[in-house]
Amino acid sequence: MKTKQSKDDPVSRARGEARQVHILRGGREWMVVRRTKLWQPPTDVFEEDDRLIVLVEIAGMKSADFHISLTPQQLVISGTRMVREQNCTAYHQLEIPYGDFRTHATLPWPVAEESVTAQYEDGLLRVVLPKAATESVRVIPVGRGRD
Repeated sequence: MKTKQSKDDPVSRARGEARQVHILRGGREWMVVRRTKLWQPPTDVFEEDDRLIVLVEIAGMKSADFHISLTPQQLVISGTRMVREQNCTAYHQLEIPYGDFRTHATLPWPVAEESVTAQYEDGLLRVVLPKAATESVRVIPVGRGRD
């Protein structure tokens, strides 16, 4: 007896995000799942004194694999995590996402763009965004014009 699955269950969501390809090889049928949507790595955004810290958990990358862009309102981090070659005859569990990813952080205040830094170490990408110096208000006196 088949049970009807709702659109909110994980299996239905995974089917919507992936394209399945069946391959016959060596007398056995294999199923290959290819993601068709971007995935989002776990991301923390927190404030320390005079800076914003964005921490992205994404193992198996190299520093050059990341693309980081900054606008006045948003930090965007994207890239592609490639599948590592596995010499296995069958997968029994696949939970690690591969392929194109994207995450973003909304900036709560202006940042000093020239001082932004990013480091990747031990599977964590850490982006430090220092607050921009606050501009002080300057009062401009109005002189008398010619009468």
